Amino acid sequence: MQGIRNTLDKSLNLDQLKSFGLVIETGSFSAAADRLGISQPAVSLQIRQLERHLAVRLVERVGKRAKATPAGMELLRHAQHIETAVENAVDALADHASGIAGRVRLGTGATACLHFLPAVLRGLREQFPELGVVVSTGNTEDQARKVEENSLDLALVTLPAAGRSLTVMPVLDDEFVAIGRADLAPLKARVAPADLGALPLVLFEPAANTRKLVDRWFAAGGLQPQPVMELGSVEAMKEMVAAGLGYAIVPGMSMVGRGAHPELKTSRLNPRMHRTLAVVIRRDKPVNKALRVVLDAIVAAGKKPGRSS
Repeated sequence: MQGIRNTLDKSLNLDQLKSFGLVIETGSFSAAADRLGISQPAVSLQIRQLERHLAVRLVERVGKRAKATPAGMELLRHAQHIETAVENAVDALADHASGIAGRVRLGTGATACLHFLPAVLRGLREQFPELGVVVSTGNTEDQARKVEENSLDLALVTLPAAGRSLTVMPVLDDEFVAIGRADLAPLKARVAPADLGALPLVLFEPAANTRKLVDRWFAAGGLQPQPVMELGSVEAMKEMVAAGLGYAIVPGMSMVGRGAHPELKTSRLNPRMHRTLAVVIRRDKPVNKALRVVLDAIVAAGKKPGRSS
């Protein structure tokens, strides 16, 4: 596979193309060099070589920023397609390799990473020891964007997920629950927005899709929550509640199995609220053997008994 990439590089050097894109994105040769982990003169040399190879000027200075010339803008328009085409060509050859091997780049949220994926990844490691799954976490918007950019092969995210080039495959529904300390004014078995509205709340940070769902749940009851804390980690939220600092609404998967917390009591919500976890992948992404087994394992795990669907 590396031989194919090298052959393609003879006609258009992908390292030079990447450096050019970063120079325009950052507006600076030195900033691009920092992102690439190489020296600024090395980036300048790559751009000069690319311009010489294409026989056009690609970069010009406008004030203190590096900007693309009209020819550079035209190259940028094609650059992402070029990189994607090369990635797709290399990935497609995995179908001709014996066995399941290679690397799959998977993005997800922190809660799914902690409470859903470990069993999936363990099963894949045991069945396909030559398969590498590289996992990164982030919010839905960022992960969907990275899938569109082809810097991730697929992502398991909380819907909604925007992206015109994406295919969305629902995997499971995860019901939310309210949590509080069992020994401090324990919550009723089922709680409504009015039951929580006057309590100190520990909620997800505003940018999270899960927080948006929680806000809509309160709004349906005519309330606007005023949290005492806004956190990006469900485990941090659970520990704050366990410390007696408030009450929280969290995904149900975070409170079962290893996620269960001995000091916390779980209550169902009235009305019920759930989130849908889905896999997003580019519509034009070649699904090689490695990607297929990862995708199938995630979907199968979402259908297991005990998972909402």
